Formats: sequence, C-alpha cells, structure tokens
Amino acid sequence: MRYYSLERREAVVRRMLSGTICVKALSRETGIADTTLYRWREKTRGQGGTVDTTKPSGDPLSAARKLATVVATFAMNAAELAEYCREEGLFADQVKTWRIACEQATGVGPGGTVSDLRAALAQEKKRSQALARELNRKEKALAETAALLTLRKKAAAIWGEDADA
Repeated sequence: MRYYSLERREAVVRRMLSGTICVKALSRETGIADTTLYRWREKTRGQGGTVDTTKPSGDPLSAARKLATVVATFAMNAAELAEYCREEGLFADQVKTWRIACEQATGVGPGGTVSDLRAALAQEKKRSQALARELNRKEKALAETAALLTLRKKAAAIWGEDADA
C-alpha cells in the first residue's frame, strides 16, 4: 500500500469536491487508484466535508521554486509533466498557470520571442533619445529667452524705458 501525505490527500480531495474534475480523470492525472479517491471522498464527506476548498493546495511555494518548476518542465510533454507532478505533489494545471504567469512577467507570450523583445527595446531607446534631444533643444531655447529678458531689464535700467522705441 502506498502512503500519501495528508497535504496531498487534502489537495486531491479539495479538487474532487470543487467539482471541476471527475474522479476517473483525477485518477488518471494523479496516478492514484480511483477506489482510493472514492474512499478519501467518502471519508471526508462522513466527517462533514472538513476540507477547506478555498485553501490553496499543498504548502505555499516560493516564487523561486515555482520558477524552477516551470524551467524544469518547459520541454516536457503531457505524460512527462504528469509524472513530474506526481513525484513533486503538484498539479499540471498549477504548473501551466505558473508558466503563463512567468511568460506575462517577462513580456514573452506564447507568440513572443526574445528577438521581438530586443526590437521593442531598440525602438524604445530610439524614442528615449528623440525625447532627450527635444528636451535639450527646449532647455536651450528657455535659457536664451531668459538671457534676453535679463538683458532687456538691464538695458531698461541703464537707459530707461524709452530705449526700445
């Protein structure tokens, strides 16, 4: 008889009770016999369904561990991913969700590539340089205007207000 940790049992029962997956499909996905899953479900229902379905499955994982899992499973097919998840006590859906979050965080989506990111970065650099040039030009014009106003005031103080006319 195989032993499953309490956290693993709770996570599987929580998933069953959520109604998002049938027992047979969960059995295929997790590798746990369907009779075992039925027994766990009945035991939980007999206790009044004490499993908290809002609690995330398993221990909270650090971002570093989630990223390491995404990297480790990146090139795996569905069968390899399912086996990896069984060994680690995870769900394939969790890993897929983490992968999507990593892709969104880096800005590389399913259709994006590193070259797309480099092109976008080059475009932003050009835009930044153009804005810097425009700011520099405007600062020079403002300094020139301020100098002219200062000279006008000094000329007016020396020669009087009629000097411009």
